[in-house]
Amino acid sequence: MTQTASLDVTGIGNAIVDIIAQADDAFLARNAIAKGAMTLIDAAGAEKIYGAMGPGIETSGGSAANTVAGVAALGGRASFIGKVQHDQLGEVFAHDLRALGVRFDTQVSVSENPTGRCLILVTPDAQRSMSTFLGAGQELHPRDVDPALIEASQVTYLEGYLWDPPHAKEAFRKAMGIARAAGRKVAMSLSDAFCVERYREEFQQLANGSVDILFANEAEILSLYQAETFDDALQAVRGKCPIVALTRSEKGCVILAGEEVHVIEAAKPARVLDTTGAGDLFAAGFLYGYTNGRNIASAARIGALAASEVIAHIGPRPQSDLKALVKNAGL
Repeated sequence: MTQTASLDVTGIGNAIVDIIAQADDAFLARNAIAKGAMTLIDAAGAEKIYGAMGPGIETSGGSAANTVAGVAALGGRASFIGKVQHDQLGEVFAHDLRALGVRFDTQVSVSENPTGRCLILVTPDAQRSMSTFLGAGQELHPRDVDPALIEASQVTYLEGYLWDPPHAKEAFRKAMGIARAAGRKVAMSLSDAFCVERYREEFQQLANGSVDILFANEAEILSLYQAETFDDALQAVRGKCPIVALTRSEKGCVILAGEEVHVIEAAKPARVLDTTGAGDLFAAGFLYGYTNGRNIASAARIGALAASEVIAHIGPRPQSDLKALVKNAGL
């Protein structure tokens, strides 16, 4: 018999501090930065881009970390597993998570790799282009996965960004196995179309049996099945995963749950300043709703509301009272 969970969501992913600055398309071209995508860079590349960037805002980030931060901001019980260095950025990252009430106990790195950072350039059209140095984050190891933490969580949430390092992949598989044995759920975000292109076959296998809740945006799901249209991709994934949440920016989202299909409108903010964290906060809202007894459609509406809040300001984590927003929306 499955014991009552003491946590709603445990996220596993890259521990990253975001450095966000405004830029134009010409800056992206000069620095060979792919617009609207995430590109992995080395330490030298990070120094080069950072030196050329304008004034920036430093804020804790990382995809799965943003999601569990959102779950906590909504009133949920969350924890995070990810690797930082014992340096200034690592201390900032840990403080920001714990201040939100997120449990974060992962041992710091013993290598010389600094805490990871993501250099995010926001163009006037609110697109974000990310250059990421993973640093200590890529050192996540299976020994960092605490079985008791996974067993205590209704959902373990994994980010596709961390599928590259071999030890991190082993950590993911370990967490999946523990969750499955404990009767818990596994959720995963495909994270970025470039991740899908690198690991298409493995991600297809995960979507077909290993994952209970799959999150993807339109570009990612098209890439996963090499489909020409969104409807083709939707039909390709249908029936392979118990719940599939497909986000489509201003077009809203489509949720597949068994025979159910829910088309949910986007919650439109007064303005769009920065799309960083939109998918992360959608996942936060959905998982919060899912683990707290909401039906699938209501969970998706909470996700849309959380995403609309984060794109209305600079930075990947909520700045408004999400609990109040949900209450005022009748959700």
